[in-house]
Amino acid sequence: MGEDIDFTLYNNIKRLSEDELIQLWEAFFKNRKDKTLRDNIIVQYLYLVKYVVSRVRCTLPATISPEDVAGYGVEGLIDAIERFSADKNTKFETYALIRIRGMILDKIRSEDFLPRSVRIKLKKIKQVQEDLKQKLGRMPTSDEISKEMDIPVDKINRILSEDVVVTSIYDKQGSSDDSMTFEETIQDEQALNPSEKAEEKDTKQELEKALMRLPQRERNIMVLYYQENMTLKEIGQVMGMSESRVCQVHAQSIVKLKNILMETRAQRAANTSVIG
Repeated sequence: MGEDIDFTLYNNIKRLSEDELIQLWEAFFKNRKDKTLRDNIIVQYLYLVKYVVSRVRCTLPATISPEDVAGYGVEGLIDAIERFSADKNTKFETYALIRIRGMILDKIRSEDFLPRSVRIKLKKIKQVQEDLKQKLGRMPTSDEISKEMDIPVDKINRILSEDVVVTSIYDKQGSSDDSMTFEETIQDEQALNPSEKAEEKDTKQELEKALMRLPQRERNIMVLYYQENMTLKEIGQVMGMSESRVCQVHAQSIVKLKNILMETRAQRAANTSVIG
């Protein structure tokens, strides 16, 4: 995953002005079957694919090529353009980021990229995870899985981090087709209604508290990656680590954060039950 995607073609394309872009969209809304109009819109928004690819590459296995990921992203962009309408209560860029990232992850989820030995271990852990979920009425933490399987929690987290592409702290916050991830929600606060803003605020506060419980190095990586938007290479240079090691620590940190968040919510649910 170390090589960069070649977006030379996009760099050579003339960017339209805001007025020209509005006119292009209006023409497309009137005639969605016009592939030329659609293709002209695609090239104007290829930078969104480049952005998403740069954000998800840390969570992807090395066996998946950057070219494939970029191709999935373009499919997501086309899907976003064809689905988008002027009456959607969000900017196209925000909507497209959701569709692009969703398409990439859906495509990767459909592929079996893990070695057979890791897949077997992961399957056993997920079976115990599901059994405990039924028993506890909630998703179990790594500590609980560790005790049930008599396996060190660090090893549980390492194995789970191999499957981190489908276990992100930025999973959708709802079940609807247009629901947003936490990261995408904070990019367009104007599109949120009062209830969504309150939920988004609670989510941010919950995540900030969880981050403070991570070791300093892991917390720094998460902050630099998600808040400062630094690349893996840049983070490695700042922290004196290789890019691959930054990826590894990032993946394990996500698993730990998910565990902390689950513990917090389980405790809150237990307290609510006692009060009730």
